[in-house]
Amino acid sequence: MSAHRKSALALLAAGTLVLTACTADPVETDTSANAKPGAAIPQQQVDQELRAKLPEKIRTAGKIVAVNNGSFPPYVIVGTAKGAEVEGATAELSQAVGQLLGIRIEHTTVDGLASVLSGMQAGRYDLDMGPTGDFPERQKQATFIDYVQEYVVFAVQKGNPKGIDGLETACGKRIAVQAAGSAERVIKAQSTKCTGSGQLAVVVQSYKDQPSSILAVQSDRADAFFSSQAPLTYFVAQSGGKLELAGVGKGNGFEDLFQGALVPVGSPLAEVILASLEKLHADGTYDAIMTKWGLDKNKLDKPGINLGKS
Repeated sequence: MSAHRKSALALLAAGTLVLTACTADPVETDTSANAKPGAAIPQQQVDQELRAKLPEKIRTAGKIVAVNNGSFPPYVIVGTAKGAEVEGATAELSQAVGQLLGIRIEHTTVDGLASVLSGMQAGRYDLDMGPTGDFPERQKQATFIDYVQEYVVFAVQKGNPKGIDGLETACGKRIAVQAAGSAERVIKAQSTKCTGSGQLAVVVQSYKDQPSSILAVQSDRADAFFSSQAPLTYFVAQSGGKLELAGVGKGNGFEDLFQGALVPVGSPLAEVILASLEKLHADGTYDAIMTKWGLDKNKLDKPGINLGKS
């Protein structure tokens, strides 16, 4: 790791980010801040039966072209340097899956879920390891291989000065969300409810990624960031006591929320990835990775395809 990167990480861990008034620069996250020490992640041996189920073009190329839509800590942590490696729980699961299949999973970052889905439909990408929220309307565009369960809450400034304690308290507040995500849809629906009951509309601020959204709260350009609890817990831990969670333990517009990898509809990779994840569950690798990244509360007993029902 370069001295420059180490310096940037130390600044973040100390909560001394330099914030600009008009822009939301990507946050350089300290990947070690959320990872917990523990047993080594098991090295996988190639499963020839699973490898044989891969499409011929993937076996020939020796790689799966995977895509992500930016940092989603602690699952996906994308470095700011060009060509930087993807880190986090998803990266380690990807590595283990690649070892099982005897190929490498090559990660590419694009802006937004819409770009992920359109790129898959165009054949540019084979896989997004996610995790991405699984909803019936999205299942028309991609097949989900779910491996975690999530909850949606708010990250607010320490002390919660705006009194945000759930979706119903968001009226009139400036709420940051990730563009094109499920939280954006829910908060916009809540804004309609607010105005319908004579209250002020929610001021919805849509950002391209998680770091930009949390930075808006840190710089007081937003009152809260509405998103998945796992990444918000990560950002709160890195804020040096400047942020806290709010609305925990409430539905906040969501029922059971499953998240997972996604592949194009009809892709044979769906069953291959599912079988690979099942094997990682069975040998303890999944548990080891989830525990390492502080995701014990997000584990699923077993992965499944298109578990999202609402």
